[in-house]
Amino acid sequence: MILGVIADDFTGATDVASMLVRAGMRTVQVIGVPQADGVGAASLNADAVVVALKSRTTPAAEAVAESLAALRWLQAGGARQFYFKYCSTFDSTAEGNIGPVAEALLAALGSDFTIACPAFPENGRSVYMGHLFVGEQLLSDSGMRHHPLTPMTDANLVRVLQAQCQGRVGLARHDVVAQGAVALKARFAELRASGHRFAVADAIDNQSLRTLAEACADLPLITAGSGVALGLPAVYEARGWLRPDAEAATLPAVGGRAAVLSGSCSSATNAQVQHWLAQGRPAFRVDARALAAGQDLAQAALQWAAQPEHASVPVLVYATAQPDEVRAVQEALGVQRAGALVEHCLATVAQGLQAQGVRRFVVAGGETSGAVVQALGVQRLRIGAPIDPGVPWTQAEGQPLLLALKSGNFGSTDFFSKALGLTA
Repeated sequence: MILGVIADDFTGATDVASMLVRAGMRTVQVIGVPQADGVGAASLNADAVVVALKSRTTPAAEAVAESLAALRWLQAGGARQFYFKYCSTFDSTAEGNIGPVAEALLAALGSDFTIACPAFPENGRSVYMGHLFVGEQLLSDSGMRHHPLTPMTDANLVRVLQAQCQGRVGLARHDVVAQGAVALKARFAELRASGHRFAVADAIDNQSLRTLAEACADLPLITAGSGVALGLPAVYEARGWLRPDAEAATLPAVGGRAAVLSGSCSSATNAQVQHWLAQGRPAFRVDARALAAGQDLAQAALQWAAQPEHASVPVLVYATAQPDEVRAVQEALGVQRAGALVEHCLATVAQGLQAQGVRRFVVAGGETSGAVVQALGVQRLRIGAPIDPGVPWTQAEGQPLLLALKSGNFGSTDFFSKALGLTA
C-alpha cells in the first residue's frame, strides 16, 4: 500500500477513491475502522486504501478519536503517505471538524505542516485568493449557506480554518502555484519557517492540482478534497512506487432490480429528484414529520415498491425537500432528530428493497449513504469507473451488490437516470 486515506463521510470516500482509480491505482474502501482482530490493510492487495468514517458532523472529540484510530490501522498496513479527505465545500462548523482532525493527525505523524485545499474544478469547486467558489459563486452565496447541518456562510478558507485551529493558517496563492512545484515548495518553506501549520492552497484547474500533488510529495499528511488526489498517482509512478493498472476500475456486471434512495436536500439533488419526477418515473416521498408522528413509512414504501407496476422498473424513495421546508421541519423536530428519522427510514427501506431483489442502489447524500451502507452490512467496496466526476460505481466485496454513493452537491441533473442507464 502506498496511500492511506481517511475520509470524513462515505460519499467523500468514494469520491477520492474514484480519483485514484481513474489514474490506475487499485483502490479499496473500507467502511469504518476494521476491528483489531479483523482484516489488515496490508492484506487488501491495493495501492490505496480509503477508510470511510461518518465523522463530518459528529462532536469534534469523537471525530478526532475515530480519525486517529483509522490512522493507526493504515500505519499498521504500511502506508507511505496519508490523506485526510473532506468535502469540496469544506463542510464544517466554527468548532470543526476539519481543523481539529487535521491538527491531531499532524501531531500523531510527528509533522508540523500541511496544506488545505478542497478544490475540485471538474465539479465547479475552485479556490482563488483563499476563497472557495462553487461555480461562479462564492461558497457563502451558494446553496451551501442553507445546508441543514453545516451551513457555510464564509468563503474565506483561511479565516474559516483559522477559527478551528490552534496553529497558524497561511495562504499559497494562485500565482505561486502557477510557477510550478519548486516555487510552491519554497512558499511552503516560508510559511513553515514563520510558524504556520497550514497553507490554504489556491487551485483553479487540474494543472493546479497536479502541481500541488508534486509539491506535497514529501509531506506525511495531505488534507484536501478529492481534487489533489488526481495528481498523486503520477507522482508515485515517477518515484517507482506505482505501476498503473489499466483494469483498476473494472467491476463485474450485476443483474437484478435497481433503486434510488435520496436523503440529501442540496440544490443539485433537488434538481435530480425533480428530473426523475418530470420523466414520470415511480417515486415515493418520505416526510420527516409523518415519521415523527409514528407513521411507518418504511413499510409503506416497501409495499409500494413491491406492487407489480413497480417491481420491474427502478424506483425512487426520497426525503429530499426545498430549503424552506427543511427549515420548517428542523424547527418542529430539531436538526438531529429530523435527520436521524430520515436516515433510519431510508436504511430500513434499503434492507427491504435488497430482500425484494434490488442489487443496484444509487444513494444521494453523505449521511444517507452512511446509513444505507451500514444497514446493508457492507464492509468493503471495490471502486469502479465514474458516472459523473466524483461519483463512481462501487461493488460490495462478497456480495452481488453495486452502489453509487453520491454527495448531495454532485452529479448532473439527469444523474439518477444516467447512473441506471435509463433514457433521459
